[in-house]
Amino acid sequence: MRTKPKITCLGGGNAMPKVVLSELKKYPVKISVICAMLDSGGSSGRLRRDYNVVSPGDIRRALIALANTSPVVESLFDYRFKFGELAGHHFANLLITALELSSNNYEEALGELKKILNIKHQVFPVTLEKSNLFAILEDGTMVEGETNIDIPKHNGALRIKKVYLRPEPEAYPPALKVIRESDLIVIGPGDLYSSIAQILLVKGVSEVILKSKAKKVYICNLMTKYGETNNFSVMDFTNQIETWLGRELDFVLYNNFFPEKKNFQKYKKKHPELLKMVRPGKIPKSQKFIGRNLLVGKDIIEHDSKKVAEILTSLV
Repeated sequence: MRTKPKITCLGGGNAMPKVVLSELKKYPVKISVICAMLDSGGSSGRLRRDYNVVSPGDIRRALIALANTSPVVESLFDYRFKFGELAGHHFANLLITALELSSNNYEEALGELKKILNIKHQVFPVTLEKSNLFAILEDGTMVEGETNIDIPKHNGALRIKKVYLRPEPEAYPPALKVIRESDLIVIGPGDLYSSIAQILLVKGVSEVILKSKAKKVYICNLMTKYGETNNFSVMDFTNQIETWLGRELDFVLYNNFFPEKKNFQKYKKKHPELLKMVRPGKIPKSQKFIGRNLLVGKDIIEHDSKKVAEILTSLV
């Protein structure tokens, strides 16, 4: 009997769970997700500060994307309190935090959540150690914290020269194990510096990816983002990922369809932090770069998860 391909997905935020996990779970594959853990804003940031726990936000998003339960339970896990002392908190963030504190065993807490949501795949934190994300801007300014990079209070036109973690956290051993055993490693999509960097800069992660025999694929973002990737091309994204990895990627999946200007402007009104569609730049002629129309529709500038899943499964 043929074994199911093992696909490990690395990312944080909303993009990777929505684009990759929601559709990929329908295929005969074994999925392992490795989540960013250093959110410093919103509900997750408050819980980190108040209870000295690891950030539950990205784990929550991955769990919901992989869930096989009723829409009511999924809505409950994604419910955000609107007022009172709990205003801004997600129900699932509170539940994850309570399970971690009551069991004092993060692996056990995740196991219970998988049972509740009927999840057949694996979800891991990239680290359980406390750390913070820092960025150095081109004028020498240091920015501390994921949320301050994600939503800049500084001049967002300044280029980010470097990002690093302090103190440098060790990777969660089970996360490294699934990377070693993968057939395909998928990175992104997601914010380059405030999300993906949180994973690739954790001690041990890039080293294990480097040694892994798995094919490595990066899913490039559709749009540039103010304060992070102003004027970036596909090659700019690719070069930064490969710098962190210390090796070339096997594949880069990028969008090569650009909607009419009126549709783009309509979308941008809802997402003012997003600047322009990501252009290919000077891409070398190579099978490594897979350019496709990855959009859901002409006026919806979002990855079509079905198209992405078809391409990813074809690679294994």
